[in-house]
Amino acid sequence: MRILFSLLLLSLTFVSAVSAQDADDTQKTKFDYQSDVTRLRKIVINSLYSHRDVWLRELISNSNDALEKFRLTSLTKKGFGNDDPLNITVKAIRDEDEKGGKIIITDTGIGMSKDELAANLGTLAKSGTTEFLNRAENADTTTGTGNLIGAFGVGFYSSFLVADRVYVASRPPRSKEIPEPEQWVFSSSSDESSFEIYPDPRGATLGQGTEITLIMKPDAVKYLSTNVLTELIDKHSAFSSTFPIYLFTQKTEEVPVEEDEPTKEPETVSEPEKENIIDLDDDEALIEDVPTEEEEKPEELVVPKTKTITVDEWVHANSHPPIWTRDPKDVTEVEYLDFYRSTFKDYRKPIGWHHFSGDAAGTSFKGIIFLPEKIEDAHWQQTGPLEQKDIRLMVKHVFITSEFGSDRLPKWASWVRVIIDADDLPLNVSRETLQSSKFIKQMKGIILRHLLILFNRLATDDLEKWALVTKHYGMIFKFGAVEDTKNRDRLINLVRFETTQRQNITLDQYVENKRKGQSQIFYMADSGKTTEQIKRSVFVEKLEARGYEVLLFTEPLDEVLVNTLRKHKKLPFQDVAKAGLKFGDEDGEEEDSKEAQKKLEEKFKPLIEWLKEETKDVVRDVVISNRLVTSACAVVAEALGYTANVERLMNAAHNQEKSEAVEFLKKLRTLEINPKSPLIEGLLARVEGLNNGEEKDAEFEKELKEVASILIDGALVRSGFQVHDSNEFFIRVDRVLRRSLGVSETARAKVDVKPAPEVDPTEPEEEVPESPQYFSDDMFSDSFMKPMVLDKDTGENIHDEL
Repeated sequence: MRILFSLLLLSLTFVSAVSAQDADDTQKTKFDYQSDVTRLRKIVINSLYSHRDVWLRELISNSNDALEKFRLTSLTKKGFGNDDPLNITVKAIRDEDEKGGKIIITDTGIGMSKDELAANLGTLAKSGTTEFLNRAENADTTTGTGNLIGAFGVGFYSSFLVADRVYVASRPPRSKEIPEPEQWVFSSSSDESSFEIYPDPRGATLGQGTEITLIMKPDAVKYLSTNVLTELIDKHSAFSSTFPIYLFTQKTEEVPVEEDEPTKEPETVSEPEKENIIDLDDDEALIEDVPTEEEEKPEELVVPKTKTITVDEWVHANSHPPIWTRDPKDVTEVEYLDFYRSTFKDYRKPIGWHHFSGDAAGTSFKGIIFLPEKIEDAHWQQTGPLEQKDIRLMVKHVFITSEFGSDRLPKWASWVRVIIDADDLPLNVSRETLQSSKFIKQMKGIILRHLLILFNRLATDDLEKWALVTKHYGMIFKFGAVEDTKNRDRLINLVRFETTQRQNITLDQYVENKRKGQSQIFYMADSGKTTEQIKRSVFVEKLEARGYEVLLFTEPLDEVLVNTLRKHKKLPFQDVAKAGLKFGDEDGEEEDSKEAQKKLEEKFKPLIEWLKEETKDVVRDVVISNRLVTSACAVVAEALGYTANVERLMNAAHNQEKSEAVEFLKKLRTLEINPKSPLIEGLLARVEGLNNGEEKDAEFEKELKEVASILIDGALVRSGFQVHDSNEFFIRVDRVLRRSLGVSETARAKVDVKPAPEVDPTEPEEEVPESPQYFSDDMFSDSFMKPMVLDKDTGENIHDEL
């Protein structure tokens, strides 16, 4: 009841708030502003604040200070003040013509006497203020040194950013010395060099505290909107005050209309009616059937009349407390979720959060990190400086900034949602810009360290949530390991890979499973394919047959990652699609393998020499393979050459201009043949037969070259490369198929095509409708998603008409 009474009193006060300006002129005392105040007001209005929105933050902050001062004083001074609830209220009132209005901000704090109004709002008492003003007038006010916040009432003068005139009604608390304090009014215009103070003609409308009435400028009427005020309080002041902030709102409701006439009593039933007889006249009577209980007529539905009324309501604007100031053990999951949703306006449940505190550069701080359910697509579409609106720095619960310049988080972590509240930081006088400090430079490291702690905790303690993290943030870890050299080791431990033997393993787990003598980390990269498809690659078959584990890369960033890392646990990465593949157990069989290799090279020398001549435009060399098991041959990139995966990525990124260097790197390939393949052995026999004759059979040689071309092009395709001329490739395949089926190579398909009509240069008499365009500018509009129905005569879409 006490709170309701106080709010009712404030509501009555608001109705006549500005009537104070009509006070008797004989009661008014006029004062000239101190010269420094005049200069300061000029700076405030013209250049101190970069955003007008901060006026509400400053006034609420002042009100909070007044409430806190009263609370502390009342603890030590008996009989000080009254029992009114300590709170702040904000109310916007529009003029009848909707072209202007006023905003009233009231607190029940310490209040001010006549002399205190003049001293606090009309003079600056801090020594050294003049030097500061000289510096502010001649330099950028967003920089400077020293913490000037709280040294004088700069915040109050921000009201002139939006108000033409300001009235401050204030009344000190009751005390033994002054049992009935007077209520005084301070009045000033934004362009005046003086102010007035006079007794409030309304009397003592305030129990205690201060009421600020802002007569809004024409270009500031947007602040009269309840939605705008709610947004400003939520952004700047939701956690700046430990006292409740109430915002006056109005809403419409439908209520039933009360009947003016009393309800008629039912008439007494007569005896004839009881007998179901209604007398009409003396000669005849009508006997009426009365329905039984089962046949009773349904009652008619009476729709009550309603009317629309406007209901006044005070909404608690800062009902969510700053939970980061509390002990994490005392905060429930529901409170974390409510805080996250109300603060970041994301109604999806976060994957996890981390509540922490610490000390850096002599400044204590507390904070919370939240992992959103997913990273928005817009995050990856930003190409310039990243907007980090969800990383909020606060000082003593007051929001300061989300902009950190060169100290911003790297891109891989800039999506995180963080609140850090420092006990004290050096700010510029407008409280909008941070001054250079060790804490700011360390804050990036603080956030990243605790973010990695959160990820590691989920990976260890909550496998269900870690599955979601891997799903949504797997790419982030890879990107971070490439981008962030300082945290690379910790990020790479969070990356999970799939192999030919296991799923979701780390590089450390891969190294633990390596074979004896294995000196490389094997991987196969093929972007756009599934891991099952990569497992069937010709490059993996020997490794998988022998039991070696191969990392399978399906994303473009994977190959960039390993090229950045180069090594892990002193083991270099080896692309199995490149030359240089070693298993690690070659030393034990060195002599035997060398001897066997020499014999194979001697046996297949004719084929190798012949293939070198046939493939000189495709590869640089032809060798006996040690990586193939069942496949006949494969095209392998040399150490400095482009793999098929890299070539595809380069072609997808942009239309690369042909250059001698690029073409040279593309040709750094080797054709490896499998000496145990029946196809290769058969080809060897044909080549030897070709060279044994005194005269070469031209037709036989032609067919042999054709078969070899298909074999080489097939090796290119199976190895992931593109054939030089796909049309010629399929023409050769067609000829080979014809020969295998006994079909003549010269036979042609029967052509039965109706020729076009004769030439007609005359213009048509009627306009010919255009054909439907499948790739028009509005192809992604809502209408495009509707099924298309074309008129058979005009060709137009008539879906909407149907």
